[in-house]
Amino acid sequence: MPHGSRDSSLNRKLIITVAPTGGMAAKSQSPHLPTQPAEIAASVAASHREGAAIAALHARRPDDGATCNDAIYRDINQRIRAECDIIINNSTGGGSSGDMLIDRGDGLYESDFAERLKGCEAGAEMATFDGMTFCDVHGGKEIVVVTPPSRCETLVKRMVERGIKPEWEVFSPTHILQDVTRLIEKGYDKPPYYINMVLGADKGFQGAMPYSHDVLAAMIAALPPQSIFCVSAIGPAQLPATTQAMLLGGHVRVGLEDNLYYRRGELATNEQLVARTRRIATELGLEIATPGEARDMLGLAPPT
Repeated sequence: MPHGSRDSSLNRKLIITVAPTGGMAAKSQSPHLPTQPAEIAASVAASHREGAAIAALHARRPDDGATCNDAIYRDINQRIRAECDIIINNSTGGGSSGDMLIDRGDGLYESDFAERLKGCEAGAEMATFDGMTFCDVHGGKEIVVVTPPSRCETLVKRMVERGIKPEWEVFSPTHILQDVTRLIEKGYDKPPYYINMVLGADKGFQGAMPYSHDVLAAMIAALPPQSIFCVSAIGPAQLPATTQAMLLGGHVRVGLEDNLYYRRGELATNEQLVARTRRIATELGLEIATPGEARDMLGLAPPT
């Protein structure tokens, strides 16, 4: 449902995104974390069977380091497509290790923008657009992610050239009100605009917002007209934030990228998190969108 329209009932289609890997967590934190192409494809296929319509993917090197290597992405994408028709969304954020890091020599690391662009080169239907500049604190490193307005234009133009729909990923209201709105108004995307709001990342990302009802409501109020919003939340915020998103007319992302636990002390699998989301949504009177229905909702062409 595009932002700004009213829905007096909860009898509508919910898009569930699974984010199986991410660019930060390690197998030492959870043996269930899929990092290699065959593992990722198997986890995505299982999550699809539980109701996921979109897979938000990160690639990893054979040593599990983060990368946007297009050959690795293509391997993952082809394996997934052989299993199911889920919508494939490749990250252009990358991660906090491996190929993504440039040692600046001044005590800081920088996220490699040229590497990020490779996320557009593997035939995905969607790609995550992180159009902001911030500092990622991870593993004892301060990693500067530099995406000024000129780089935002470069990244979104690459998506347009490749026929990719942006998933506009934001961590605060300013991210919505600045470059996301500017680029949408310049015509780099067609409605509905799919905006993924990540909450609860404030402990690791300077400039990110914690999750609360008021923060989420403020971010929804900042959305451009004709937007569809998705809510992701980190760690223990995942369950309440995604449930609130359903009640407020949004869609949801779950998975081990954002949260390794099913409950306190119990490690989760991706398919468990998707199945729980489906059960909650069903109890709230929502219908779960298939990949085909999600494509219709987002204006995507069927996969070839």
